[in-house]
This record gives sequence, C-alpha cells and structure tokens, in this order.
Amino acid sequence: MKTRLVGAVVCAALCVAVSARAEVKPAALFSDHMVLQNGMEVPVWGTADPGEKVTVKFLGQTKSASADAGGKWTVRLARLKSGGPFTMTIIGNTNGGSKGSAAGVSIVISDVLVGEVWLGSGQSNMVFNVSNTGHRPYGLLDEKQEIADANYPQVRMFTVADTKSLTPQADVKGEWKVCSPATVADFSAIGYLFARDLNQALKVPVGIILSAYGASTAEAWVPREALAADPLLKPIVDGFDTREAAYKAQPPAAPTPPAAAAPAPPTPEAPPTSPAAGLAVIPGAAGAAAPRPARRARGGGGDPVQDQHQPTVLYNGMIAGVIPYAIRGAIWYQGESILGNPGIPAYGHVMETLVTEWRKRWNEGSFPFYAVQLAALKNNSNNPRVREQQAAILSVPKTGLAVTIDIGDPGNVHPKNKEPLCDRLSRIALANVYGRKMEFSGPVYASMKVEGSAIRLTFTHADGLTTHYPDGLYAHVSAADPATGKVAAEIPESNDGPLRWFQIAGADGKYVDAQATIDRSTVVVRSADVPAPVAVRYAWDNYPYGANLYNSAGLPAVPFRTNKTDDAAAAAAPPRTP
Repeated sequence: MKTRLVGAVVCAALCVAVSARAEVKPAALFSDHMVLQNGMEVPVWGTADPGEKVTVKFLGQTKSASADAGGKWTVRLARLKSGGPFTMTIIGNTNGGSKGSAAGVSIVISDVLVGEVWLGSGQSNMVFNVSNTGHRPYGLLDEKQEIADANYPQVRMFTVADTKSLTPQADVKGEWKVCSPATVADFSAIGYLFARDLNQALKVPVGIILSAYGASTAEAWVPREALAADPLLKPIVDGFDTREAAYKAQPPAAPTPPAAAAPAPPTPEAPPTSPAAGLAVIPGAAGAAAPRPARRARGGGGDPVQDQHQPTVLYNGMIAGVIPYAIRGAIWYQGESILGNPGIPAYGHVMETLVTEWRKRWNEGSFPFYAVQLAALKNNSNNPRVREQQAAILSVPKTGLAVTIDIGDPGNVHPKNKEPLCDRLSRIALANVYGRKMEFSGPVYASMKVEGSAIRLTFTHADGLTTHYPDGLYAHVSAADPATGKVAAEIPESNDGPLRWFQIAGADGKYVDAQATIDRSTVVVRSADVPAPVAVRYAWDNYPYGANLYNSAGLPAVPFRTNKTDDAAAAAAPPRTP
C-alpha cells in the first residue's frame, strides 16, 4: 500500500512537471490570414521551453533558434517577395524530444500573404468603424455601399484588443481578418480605406495592424524610458507614479449594498454630436473653458493604469507586443485628447518623441509616419493651436500630414467623410514610399515678406494655387438631420471666389479680416485697417468653414500663422464666419 502511494505521488509529480512545460507557441500576429512585409528581413517569434529548439519553414527558407532563459525565441526570414497564399510551418523540439513538445510536432499557419504592412494607431477617429451598426457613433457616409463593395481578399486587418498595462507586454490579443462584405463592417474605416487604396494602386496584398484606443492621449503610446529621460516630459511620468502609488495605498472599498430606492436611470449613450469623450480642456488654450478631470476608462475602477489618458499604458499593452513585426510604416490619427502640463505647447514634442522611439525600437530605420491633422469642428478640442502642433511633425524626416480642414463636421468630433482623408493619406504613401509621380500635399507656408502695406506669402507644394473647391468628394459634411437621420454635404455657395479666412495684424497683434489674392505661386494679403502689417494667419479657428486655398491637385493648404508669439491675441479671438 505504501509502495502504491509513493508511486502515485511520483506519477502525479511527473504529470504536473510535464503539463507545466511550455507549449511551442508563435506570437498572436503569426496566425492564419496574416500579411508579412515584403522586401525586408521578417522577424518571427514566440514562446517555448527555455533552451528548446524551434524551426520556422516558409517559402523555401528554414530558420531555427533556441528559446532563451525567459522562453522567447526569434528567427529572422530573409527578404520576401509579394504573393500568396502560402503556408508557414513552425516546428518545436527538433532536438530529439527531450524537452517540451513531442519531437516533430508542428504548427501550420495557412493563407499567408506577402505584401505591404502598415500600423494604424491613435484614438477614436482611427478606431472609427466602417459601419455604424454596433459601433455608434461611427459608420461611413455610404456604409451600405462601402460594405457591399468590400470584396478585397488581399486586404487583411489585425485589430489589437484593448489592453492597458503598467509594464510592457510580450504579446497582444487579436486575429487577422480577410476583408469581405461579411467582415469589413467591424474594420477601422481609415485602416480599411487606406489599405484598399494601396492594394488597388500597387496590386499587392496589404495588411493593417490596428492598435488604437478611443480618447487616448499621445503620451499613453510612448515608452516610459523616453518620457522619464526628457526633462520636459518627466513630470507626466512622475504624476502618474504618484497617482498609482496613492491608488495602491488605498484599502479595498467595502461592497456597497444595493439601494432600496427606485432603480437608477440608464447611462445615456453619447450622441454623435457630443464633444470628444475624455477631453480635458487645457488652460490657456484659445477659447478654453474651465479645466475638468479626465474621465476614467470604462472599468478602470480608479486605477490610473486603466486610464487611457495616462502615460505609457497603451504602449505597454498594445504596442510593445507588436514590436518587431516587420512593417512598412505607420498612420496616426489623434489629437482631440491633450491633457495636463505641458499640454498643447508640448504636443508636437511628444509626437516627435513617439515617432523617434517607435523607430528606435522597431529597428527598421526611419520608417514612414503619416499623421492626420484634426478636422474643423465647433469645439475647442479641435482648435488651431493643436493643428499647429500637429503640423510640427513635418520637421521630422519621412513624415507626412493629411490635412482635413475642409472635411470636418460642425457638431461631430467623428466626421463620417473618411474617403477624402484616406485618399490624402494614400497619396502621401504612394508618392513618398512607392515612387508614384503625384502631388501629395496641399500648400505649406514657407515664408513671408512685407511689401509696403501688404504681406506676400510663399508656399511649398504651391503649383496652381486656386480657390476652387474640388467637386463632390471634398465637401464639408454637416451633422445628421434630426428629422431624417441623413447626413448632407455642406458645400460653399460658390466653388470659385475670393480667398477666405486670411487675417492680418500690425504690431499691436490685433487681427482683422484681410483681402487675399493669388499671385502665381504666392498669396498677397492686405487690409486698409492695417497699414503696417507684421503677421498673417490662415484658417485660424476651431471651425474655419469655407477656408479655400488649394493647389492644382485639389489638396487644401495647411492652416498656419506667421507669428507664433501671438497666443494672447489668438486666445481672445472668438469663433466667427467670414
């Protein structure tokens, strides 16, 4: 009896030991329907028992590696050519079966394509789904037709599950979906349209890794070490650490018994016309209201780690586990949520830090990074000082800016007219990455010269300056009609006419509406009320409806001011319609 008991104990111990061995497992991104990047080295990684040998076979290549002491293995495939579908095989324990999985047991990943891979990140306008159904307040203008036409099997999307974390995570959750009318409704609209446009132009597969979170701040996507090493940004991390320590020091709250009174009314869903969720207005911003605390993420329970406004938490939960998946570049749509100090004045610096750090950690060199500038909106979240900080990204090599000043919605922070936005994003990529001979930017202010009582402005990307509003696609979009629910295009009375939204100021910094005329590739600005001008600004308003400086490609000018020291005058200027 004693022998049987010892034997049983030994058997149980062995069974536990065997069951505790790590299963050979690729990272979540390496799964059926994935798209791998062409033309560059492709890392493939996952987990296994420490020391276990893992072999990856793909397109005639056989690469092996042993898991390190932490159980992570990585192999690197040599450059791949576009095509597919292919099959990848991952074989664990090829050293004879002494550890972990049985010898020769393999994982087969099917329907693998090779083409172009882009990362899409930011806040709710990047999350914005193709369909409104199940995703209020999202949905494209003509979502039924978009969904019906979405038969693009070479377009794939991996949507990273929402995850916030105090420390960098080794993996993410999600799965690759093939684009079809049955799946596209849940795709990010910007990710889908951008991928579709590239796929149709390049005739190669395109994959989007969508890692975005509504109402998130830029610093939430930046690694902790980068913020902590920057004297301007370190206070953001210090404040977060203080809040987290205070949260952890709190004793657990006693459960609250249900009230015997009438049931609480349901929490209303925010309508499409509501301001950006979670936005905290920055003191000192143009037209700023009194500041209010940032709203916690749903289910946060007061823990700062579960608040998408806090630094590093989304990088840790939703980007760290994607690195170093081979990508061509990144697209970014964020800016409505800018919190705390240093706030708006440092937003451009935060974004430059984000781009620099992502590039460093991916170790692919200066991959392209293309951002979307905030659209026109009758809300302080989309004020011109934010757009100015967003435009500062252009000082960083291999970046681009898709301007949306003419396709906003006066009452909806989530404009539904995403088609022209994605056309502008894909133009930037096609011209700068894929060598297409095409204009990819609207006019960008370059310099000014005082000429008597006028100021002459020069621009880059200024071929064929015009006031002509491009027909149809590039129209403002008004809010839905409450009676019919339809969203109507809001088009200026005339597609041609005088330039609008130019203002001029003298030494006193008081801006007045100005007369602006196009002179070949320059714009001359003057006003009888300002005989000695020193500064000009354009589209300097939350909602500059009718701003109409374009180039011959139909791309709008980037809003600007020539004098960046006039914040007090800018803050005092009320919204208006010229």
